[in-house]
Amino acid sequence: MNWHGRIATLLVAGTLTASFPTARAGEISGGVVRIGIINDQTGPLSDLSGSGSVTAATMAAEDFRTLVPSIKVEILAADHQNKPDIGIGIVRKWFDVDGVDMIADVSNSAVGLAIQSLARDKNKIAVYSAVATTELAGKQCSRNGLAWLHDSYNLVSGPIRTLVSQGYDTWFFIAADYAFGKNMVLESQRVLAAAGGKSLGAVYHPIGNADYSSFILQAKASGAKAIAFANAGDQLVNLMKQWNEFGMNTGSQKPVAELMFDTDVHAMGPNIAKGLTTLTAWYWALDEESRAFGQRFFKLRNAMPTAPQAAVYSGVSHYLKAIAAVGTDATDPVLEKMRSTPVNDFYARGARLREDGKLVHDFYLVQVKDLSEVKAPWEYYNVLEKVPSGEVYASLADSECPLVKRGN
Repeated sequence: MNWHGRIATLLVAGTLTASFPTARAGEISGGVVRIGIINDQTGPLSDLSGSGSVTAATMAAEDFRTLVPSIKVEILAADHQNKPDIGIGIVRKWFDVDGVDMIADVSNSAVGLAIQSLARDKNKIAVYSAVATTELAGKQCSRNGLAWLHDSYNLVSGPIRTLVSQGYDTWFFIAADYAFGKNMVLESQRVLAAAGGKSLGAVYHPIGNADYSSFILQAKASGAKAIAFANAGDQLVNLMKQWNEFGMNTGSQKPVAELMFDTDVHAMGPNIAKGLTTLTAWYWALDEESRAFGQRFFKLRNAMPTAPQAAVYSGVSHYLKAIAAVGTDATDPVLEKMRSTPVNDFYARGARLREDGKLVHDFYLVQVKDLSEVKAPWEYYNVLEKVPSGEVYASLADSECPLVKRGN
């Protein structure tokens, strides 16, 4: 399939609700709202986002048809191959030639940072899911860039503090060798030091790596009580399989997945993943609304949606509703509406966008069930606790985002 092609053109029609004005054709650029989904479609991050994110965006566009009549919504998709130069080339063409109004997903920190600058320069909206680097809403923040899912601080702060308090006070990191992995290790080491723990080192592997034996042996030789994996998708799956092959699952060193999705558990199997804990913004079996979305997605994909895919649905839906509310797809009024309106859907309830572009919402600490506890396909997690948003986001007072207003 040509992922640079158009996936679907949807005529959005239906009964107009009283709260939305009727957008005239002249107020929609080119007569159609174009949304580009760019991510890893074929590589190690494709299961957690990939074509499933395109499905999620298409679902959001289909649901939008009940809100506003006579607006065409077109979903485009492309594979950036985890290469910033390829990603920036695709998005530049989308903005300059194809009339794309907004992009979503991205799922790679290095590509995300490259796109952030372009979206700012072109005054286009970018909604990021699965882009974890704190730089996105920090030093390189932009009014145009909205972080819908998580960042490295979200993912590591709570679990590290909890584990250090349990005696796991020395850590070693096996991380992906690009912006995400490096940022994850940096944030982990900062939180670790503040919690009274100590980092014994880190090693970095290429994003397409297949053999993790040397990295595992270095982690073992470190003597650290906790071994943290700062990678994702196929990288985490293959690393955990080899971890077990080396007999590390029976040793005293505790493996910690700093970023894990249910697709990873499905790929490695709960017999390998059992006991792993992770922090997640969303899980398809959290409640009835989430289950309904999950089951609908499953019928289309034969897999349950990940948190990044749910975030794509939420972000695209919020964007389209903002267009309906202001009656145009012009960036400035739409962005203002998105930033001023709470997000209240199955993905995030009562969530708001901060000055730095982060959507502030609750998280959940989950643990992979033992195989004997898995009673239905894809129900892999026990939810240990809900972590309120106030406990999981770094304070704006510490933000390096130039958009954040400072007190006198």
